[in-house]
Amino acid sequence: MTSATNISSPTELFKERAADDESGVHVESSAGRRTATLWRRLTNTGPANDTKRAMQSRHLMMLAIGGTIGTGIFLSAGSAIALAGPGSALLSYVVVGLFVYTVVISLGEMAAMYPVSGAFSVFGSRFVSPALGFTLGWNYWFQWALSIPSELTAAAIILEFWAPQIQPWQWALIIIVPIFPLQLIHVRVYGESEYWFALIKVLMIVIFILVGLIYDWGGINGHPGPGLSNFHNSQAFVGGFSNFAQTFVYAFYSFGGVELVAVAAGESDRPYKSVPRAIKATFFRIVLFYILAILTIGLCINWKDPTLLTSAYNSDVTASPITVVFQRAGFGAAVHIVNAVLLTAVLSATNSAFYGSSRMLLSLARSGQAPKVFGWVSKRGVPIPALLISLGVACLTFLTTIWGEGVVFTWLLNLTGISALLVWGSIGVISLRFRAAYHAQGRSLADLPYVQPLFPVLPVGVVLLAVLMFIAEGYAAVKEQPFSPRNVVAAYIGVALYLVLYVGYIVYERFILGKREHIIPLLKVDLDTDAVWQRGEGLQVRQRDMLERKAREEDKSERPRWKVWLVSAGRYIY
Repeated sequence: MTSATNISSPTELFKERAADDESGVHVESSAGRRTATLWRRLTNTGPANDTKRAMQSRHLMMLAIGGTIGTGIFLSAGSAIALAGPGSALLSYVVVGLFVYTVVISLGEMAAMYPVSGAFSVFGSRFVSPALGFTLGWNYWFQWALSIPSELTAAAIILEFWAPQIQPWQWALIIIVPIFPLQLIHVRVYGESEYWFALIKVLMIVIFILVGLIYDWGGINGHPGPGLSNFHNSQAFVGGFSNFAQTFVYAFYSFGGVELVAVAAGESDRPYKSVPRAIKATFFRIVLFYILAILTIGLCINWKDPTLLTSAYNSDVTASPITVVFQRAGFGAAVHIVNAVLLTAVLSATNSAFYGSSRMLLSLARSGQAPKVFGWVSKRGVPIPALLISLGVACLTFLTTIWGEGVVFTWLLNLTGISALLVWGSIGVISLRFRAAYHAQGRSLADLPYVQPLFPVLPVGVVLLAVLMFIAEGYAAVKEQPFSPRNVVAAYIGVALYLVLYVGYIVYERFILGKREHIIPLLKVDLDTDAVWQRGEGLQVRQRDMLERKAREEDKSERPRWKVWLVSAGRYIY
């Protein structure tokens, strides 16, 4: 495990400056000295530096609860209802929610024991084969790097609501200028910004559900609600199985990024405690913020309502399902409120995209599956080269939204559109392989910080659900009217990328590295590197934590209550 962030004292800073002067670097002014010092700190990278475990438990918890709530639920959720009816949309989100929760549990068991930035990419290389880890890592990097321009485009559309005279690319530039430097400071800045972004989104969803249900039940004077009428007269399920299968696309988009909790575990404090807590919180997020939100929209807005389609195809924020419900409940000012919350959601998604892509590329470089330059980390624990290449790819991709009417951009998104499903299904395979190696080497489950329930039901269910959803995606593409071969190619082009990466690495291993062993034998699987504790130490660590907790409780009971509040508030702010 890496150590916590060290804060330099004034004496240490003075010594650093003296050393700089002795090294022969001549700085003309204090401003120039500060600039030179800043540049040295940013570029002083090397393999000895590592990321910092500076994210606290509350950061990881809020990242699990609301970190991935974004434009998928705010703007595109109504599309599923308009396409297949409220019943089909609700069932689709329930199925995908169940699928995602089993993925998080299976992944969380490994991430709590081995908290590394690469998460499932590292697990794939270590527990199955290097080819799988390579494929998952680069696939995931493409997914996040190419999602940055799509989020910037969404932000530009949102901001055009207030200032339509400014071009989208100008808004994108205005947004990315403050967001990117935040990533260069420290991981704590990312954790803190995501904490408040997620908190704002969570509050908005909770208020929306309460207002929507009260309105639907007729609890607001002068604004009679529809009650259960939108679910009557065969309106709950529209278009049969074909339309129902197509709603999975919107559900995948809404749940995308749920695995970021495992990626962030590599920079969290005491991951063996914080990761299990975050995993348990994921269930409540799925039920409260996705299932209830879809149910509320379906109750309040009829599937034939044109505003649902407007939000899906025109990205018109005034027609967001959440905004429509607030307006019909008598809250006309909700347009501006929801617009502001949508902007925070997009900023949060852009922030997470930079974080996820850079940490995955860092992990690939450290494992020898990407150029070594991307494994460089600053003294503050920031992978600057990995961030810069993600920024460069995002900028080049964003240009394709301007040139050629966005055709290239659309195909790039299609390239990674099914990558989330491929990653989630692969996690099920990795979990099965991990447990098999753990059992083959005679390890005790008591050494795991978190043990997934019902094993092997959950990882097997992940694989089966992934296959079924994969088939459903193809069926929906074939049945979509009017039929076009491009729809089928767009649905499965991500699979082509997956296979090219996997087969390409096998060829590289066989003919360049000269390796003949593709799948790692169970007895050779490394179960010690990066572990939070060594074999047999789990019970000792838990007992130590229990004694520390009792000591803190006794200390609180002996102090006046107002002092306890002040200390708690100070720790929270810090």
